[in-house]
Amino acid sequence: MSELRLPPGPVDLRGLPSDATPGFTGDKADGQEALAALGPELADLQERLFAEGTTGSHRRVLLLLQGMDTSGKGGVLRHTVGLIDPQGVRITSFKAPTEEERQHHFLWRIKRALPEPGIVGVFDRSHYEDVLIGRVRGLAEPRTIESRYGQINDFEAELARDGVVLVKCMLHVSADTQKERLAERLANPEKHWKFNPGDIDERALWPDYRAAYEAALERTNTEIAPWYVIPADRKWYRNLAVGWLLRDALHGMNPQWPRADFDVEAQQRRLEQEEPVS
Repeated sequence: MSELRLPPGPVDLRGLPSDATPGFTGDKADGQEALAALGPELADLQERLFAEGTTGSHRRVLLLLQGMDTSGKGGVLRHTVGLIDPQGVRITSFKAPTEEERQHHFLWRIKRALPEPGIVGVFDRSHYEDVLIGRVRGLAEPRTIESRYGQINDFEAELARDGVVLVKCMLHVSADTQKERLAERLANPEKHWKFNPGDIDERALWPDYRAAYEAALERTNTEIAPWYVIPADRKWYRNLAVGWLLRDALHGMNPQWPRADFDVEAQQRRLEQEEPVS
């Protein structure tokens, strides 16, 4: 999906529409149908990758989901990642660091959550929080934040050398759409559990977060681990776009069924000849 790949250079999120549908001309119903049609293909590719992992392959996928509150990380997990066999998926949601995590390097907890070979790992938020909220809320000195961009690039290059294919998605939601979604949560008692008063505090810092995202996207948009900016105002398109990227990543890996390490014909003859003992 070249339409979604962030080009190198300075980033201005205000110039990237959050309600567009790049690469797709259909409506919501068409998009939902297209996503459902991806299911069998994603499941097959994931199973092949999982099978490879049982024979010593180090290859795996790591899908990173970043975005402002209400951008739809949970929706992607349910509707897109949910198309894959859960046995082959590992989802990690990163919250505020625990006391133990704060005693370590900011990448410590990330490394502990990396997917095993053959697994599709998904990060709901990630190490990028340490250059986003860390910058906006002043949780680290500016020089520390500055150093983290390079550390992130080195870390992701190391992952790529170790067989990890990174799919980094910034879910790009508009301030107006966020306001609508927060209002929907407040208006519906069944969604009050999803609302956090702190979301409004963070919303007041929207320009600061936009600047933090623009800096992070620009500084960590590498050839090895490029960023994809997903218009997220239309939930159905957001889910489909991430599905496309996941499919393309798996296709590019071209996982193969492992060859049998035994004589198949001999085992077939054994199965035909042997009778269970009563």
